[in-house]
Order: sequence, then C-alpha cells, then structure tokens
Amino acid sequence: IRAFYNVCQHRGNRLVHEESGNGRNLACNYHGWKFKLDGELAFVPDHKNFLEGNPCGKLRLKELPCTVFAGFIWYSMDEDVMSLEEYLGPVYSQINTYDLSRMKRTHWVTIEGDFNWKIVQDNFNESYHLPFVHIGAHHVMEQSYKHCQMDIFEKEGHARMIMPGAKPTVGLRGDFDTTKELLKEEFEFWGLDPETFREDPQSMRKAMQKIKREQGAERGFDYSGMHDEQLTDHFHYTIFPNLSLSLKPDGCIFLKATPHPTDPSKCYFDTWFLMWFPDNATEYYAAAMEDMVDLDVKVPHIAGKVREVSCGPVIDDDVRVWSTQQTGLISKGYTGSYMADQEKRVQFFHEEVDRYIAKGEAKG
Repeated sequence: IRAFYNVCQHRGNRLVHEESGNGRNLACNYHGWKFKLDGELAFVPDHKNFLEGNPCGKLRLKELPCTVFAGFIWYSMDEDVMSLEEYLGPVYSQINTYDLSRMKRTHWVTIEGDFNWKIVQDNFNESYHLPFVHIGAHHVMEQSYKHCQMDIFEKEGHARMIMPGAKPTVGLRGDFDTTKELLKEEFEFWGLDPETFREDPQSMRKAMQKIKREQGAERGFDYSGMHDEQLTDHFHYTIFPNLSLSLKPDGCIFLKATPHPTDPSKCYFDTWFLMWFPDNATEYYAAAMEDMVDLDVKVPHIAGKVREVSCGPVIDDDVRVWSTQQTGLISKGYTGSYMADQEKRVQFFHEEVDRYIAKGEAKG
C-alpha cells in the first residue's frame, strides 16, 4: 500500500476524482499524463516538445508516509513522522487485540457539520452528557463516571474510557423489561434468556463473559487474545487529534472529524459501523445499528449536510447538540469552560492542541 498527493506534476490538476476504484495507472484528464502505481511518470503526449527533455523518468508523484494497521490505512503529511506504533504508544497493542482487520464495514455516513471539529472530540472525550443526550439508551449505557474507568496517555496525547456492558446501568431501579428488550438479541444469540436475570440483572455481564469464553470458538469467534472485560465492555479510545474508536469484541464504531478547508465553524464528520461476522456467517445482528446486517450487501456511502442524513442510532443524539454548542461558543455571553474532574480528558485534549500549536507542529 502506498499513498500519494492527489495532484498531477504537470500543472497541478487533480488526478483522481472517484472515491474508490482500481486501474493500471493514474491518468490526468487535463493533458493525458499517466503515472504508474508506484508514482513514476510513465507517459506524456508530445514528449519531444519539452525543451528540458522528456519529463518521463524525471518526475513522479509526491509520496506520503503510510502504513496499514488494524485494517485501516494510516497516512501523514509530515515526511519525518515517527512510526505509527511509536505514535500510538500503549494504544497500539491494546487496539491490536481486537483484530479489526477481520471486521466488515456495515454503515458509512459523512456529514458536513455546522460545528468545529474539536467539538466532536470534546464530546467523545467525556460521558458526562450521557444521561441527558442519550436518554433512549440509559438502561444499558452506564450513566455514572464512578463505574467507568478513564485513562490518559500523557506522552502520546490519547485517552480511553472503559464502560461496563451487557448489563443494566448500576443506578437503574426497576423497568427490567426495557433492559431485557435492549439486550435480547445479543443474549439470545449466545443461548441466554434475559428473563432469568430479572432478580439479579447485574450478573448478566459475568454470565455473558462466561458463555463467550466457553462457546466463542465454536460459534465462529476467536476470543483467545482478549481478557474477560473485552468480551462485554465498551473500550472507547480518542486518538489525537481527530479519531475515536468505540470497541466491542464483535464490532467497532469509527468516528472521525475532519476540519473544513475554509470555514472553522464547519467540519466533515464520518461515522462507520464495523462488524466481526462469525466464521461462515453471511448475516449477523449489529447492536450498533439495531438490525440484522448482510455481509454480501455492498455498503453505500451516504453523504449530506447535518440534519439531512442520519449518522445512525445514538450518534444522531450527539450531532444534534454539536450545532447548538457551536453557536454558544461564539456568543459574547460565554466566558470559558468550567469543567468537572470527569471531563479531564476534554481538558487534556485542548492542552495537547495548545502544545502542538506552541511548538509549531500543527500542520493541518
């Protein structure tokens, strides 16, 4: 895998206009210059007409550092960038246990948002908002920071939250029927009846860990490289500067905010759902999508403006708030943040942004 700037070395025309595809070369639709897939210029019309000689053999596409990790292609515009493993630090090995390269994308949405990209990262760096923004999921999405683990990787600039899953919220009293419905599909897939946990719903998590450990291999999942908490819990990583990965053993939500090229009050926000299909399975229940998904159906890329297209369950709740926060942040009435300790990952993120700017390392 190699990465190049998408620009012709003749007079700066954009080379590739399609989102995806394949071919034997990269051809410019302006003057017909063709580049090999290794970036070398292979053909130009009227090559004898150049006073400095045939440009073939002299010019090539400008290459970017890139690598493949966890099923994704990672690239940098910094020619002297450190290795990805060094940049991610301990996060590298932690993510690697999920074998994301085996997962298949089941949902792909890009919106143009009317909010700055850092608002997105702020949101995914705290869970303080959960009881008020994600009301429909409060039965099974842990509401209290006291029952979650929050970590900061100071050297690398990344952060993590671990939220217990496969059970009701600790502080929830009553209304087990709603909890049962929300967890029904996952539990029944593993041969567990949620009703049997009515008297002790907090024991659901351990029961799920046990059954996955015992039956994972025969059901098409290799959990041998994971510890028990990874079999049920949400491991949410915010990778500096603009990526979040919300990981469960059989799925991942990929969330990326890209700065708008000309307007700092806007950004592009990508949401992907990825699923780890059991071996030999063609369909599987995706909890993130609240529906069955088919492995053989090509996932369309849905793109549009904020509020015109859906980013998916739960994520739409977040998006609705970001727009109103953007208007508030530029108000004369807003004098600065006053944050709780559970929002320390937000503060750390902005300290990291400030550090990059102060050192002149913010290159876009």
